Amino acid sequence: MTELATALQNWEPVIGLEVHVQLATRSKAFAPSAILFGAPPNSLTDPVVLALPGTLPTFNKAALEMALRLGVATVSKIRAKSRFARKHYFYPDSPKGYQISQYDEPLCEEGVLDILLPEGGRKRVKLTRIHLEEDAGKSSHAGAFSLVDLNRAGAPLVEVVTAPELGSAEEAAEFMRALHRMVRYLGISEADMEKGQMRCDANVSLRRRGEDRLGTRAELKNINSFRFVQKAVEHEIARQARILDGGGTIVQETRLWDADRGASFSMRSKEEANDYRYLPDPDLPPLHVDGPLMMNVMRTMPELPMAKLDRFVRDYDLREPEARQLIEAPALADYFDAAIKAHGSDRAARTLAAWITTELGGALNRDGKSIEDSPVTPAHIAALVKLIDDGTISGKMAKTVFDEVYTTGTSPDAIVARDGLRQISDPVEIERIALEVMAASPKQVTAYRAGKDTLFGFFVGAVMKATGGKASPQVTSDVLRRLLS
Repeated sequence: MTELATALQNWEPVIGLEVHVQLATRSKAFAPSAILFGAPPNSLTDPVVLALPGTLPTFNKAALEMALRLGVATVSKIRAKSRFARKHYFYPDSPKGYQISQYDEPLCEEGVLDILLPEGGRKRVKLTRIHLEEDAGKSSHAGAFSLVDLNRAGAPLVEVVTAPELGSAEEAAEFMRALHRMVRYLGISEADMEKGQMRCDANVSLRRRGEDRLGTRAELKNINSFRFVQKAVEHEIARQARILDGGGTIVQETRLWDADRGASFSMRSKEEANDYRYLPDPDLPPLHVDGPLMMNVMRTMPELPMAKLDRFVRDYDLREPEARQLIEAPALADYFDAAIKAHGSDRAARTLAAWITTELGGALNRDGKSIEDSPVTPAHIAALVKLIDDGTISGKMAKTVFDEVYTTGTSPDAIVARDGLRQISDPVEIERIALEVMAASPKQVTAYRAGKDTLFGFFVGAVMKATGGKASPQVTSDVLRRLLS
């Protein structure tokens, strides 16, 4: 039994997440400089970002509209008037010496987000708040030297804070996946974790199974992948259980997760709100959310991931695991909808889903491509399935056709016509070929009729070889069973 499994026998984890998502605005939250990943260091700054004397912040209203979309999607209570605050701390990547954030008057409160559980089913996770703030710069440490890049400083963020009710490392990772999926459906963030556009702090505590009282929590900072969230939380559960089982006590602290070493180390004691000396920002007026703004947000809301999953299961009779795969990315779900529309029949949904997730998905993964880069269009997939449905080609032939479509972008119908791939489905023609095969294999015929049923595959293979793989497998089987019996 692993250390984690042993820990979970006696201790119940209680986990809360604080997730920062960079909003997809073209300029920064309170300054005019652009946002662009990969630009030369310190090339995207301006006097406001650098906190030069006499500069004043001006709020980017596009960030408000994006945050409101997330608030509506999570059924949050939205304040008609919220306020920005200064969160004071000193660090080289924050030139002002404080971060503009929201404190006691956040934009959104008391929302919910449904997550898909690995074993099936769903869990509704309560959100404490969603608030707006600006990002800091990025520090890089190399031996005795530290380098600061302020390109990211001032980028607009939403911070999504859950209630402490996630019960496992798997649930923590699934919450991250659900939020990642949601913000991309809403079009408010690319949420590319490799680019730092979505990062997570995890608060982890343990309590004896059966108890209600929360234990002392430790915070794990700046985790930037789904897998690392799960690994970091599992490591922290085992670490705390080891200390408690040894008679020790948990120190409330902030720890940094080192993904390369698979371990965390202490950064500092955990701060409380009064450590940051929050105060209302005197340079920024309150944010007002009025009726016309909310109407515009409501009018432009897309179909959300869970609603899309339910529709795929309900309207297309998909199994939930298939539907889960298809909703993972907005473009993939749109591709599936377009393929069904091109085919013209909902009854083909399962077959289309299988081709999209298995054949097309496998080819794209192999080549490091996304669905947006697919050389196979939804119309191509629909045409391919139609050719199978009407018996023009077999499933095996369809894979050959698919490979050609993927390589050249040529339509399936054109490939079938050009290469003469039309399936032989005429029972009379297949019977003629089957009789020739039987006449050339008298010993096998005698053995089959004597009870050696395993030879049936030999006859099917021989007919398929004689027809160059063009014989209909179903018709071939039916004809052979009749002739051999």
